Amino acid sequence: MTEITRVPLQPIAKGALSKLWLGVAAAVLVAGGVAWASLPTTVSIETLKAGEGPSPKREDIALVNYKGTLSSGKVFDEGKQAVFPLSEVVPGFTKALEQMQRGGKYTVQIPSDLAYGDEQVGEIPANTDLTFEIELLDFKSRAEIEQQQRMMQQLQQMQGAEGGMPPSGPPQPIPGPPPGQ
Repeated sequence: MTEITRVPLQPIAKGALSKLWLGVAAAVLVAGGVAWASLPTTVSIETLKAGEGPSPKREDIALVNYKGTLSSGKVFDEGKQAVFPLSEVVPGFTKALEQMQRGGKYTVQIPSDLAYGDEQVGEIPANTDLTFEIELLDFKSRAEIEQQQRMMQQLQQMQGAEGGMPPSGPPQPIPGPPPGQ
């Protein structure tokens, strides 16, 4: 037969239970503060002109007009009909594009930790917030772009099999029987 060892419980001192609860509450508050401080910073987006339809996803490739400025107003970069894989730009630019629609124009504020952080990049000093004016012209998935590339390759192969490129210039008349026959 097994014997159970009994340990007598000591009574809780007066006020100790209150101290225990205060300690638990303090631990919860500290944990909540740490969790809040570690939340990712977000981008601020102002819609200048609303777009339509769905938004691009991280795997998509976007066609945009954009202008990037520093807080001083100095333009550090701009592009017309620039192509960007969303997964290959700074995180803040990706987060912003994922909230836009085709045809829309936006002003975007990107905090430094979602831009280049503590690294200087070109004219952009370390720990600098960035402002972008972005117009989302279009976007496509990688699968759509790969399909278009395959179609273009097939078209080129078909033209190559027919003896090269079609002649340039206006269409030539089809030879027929000589006049008067």
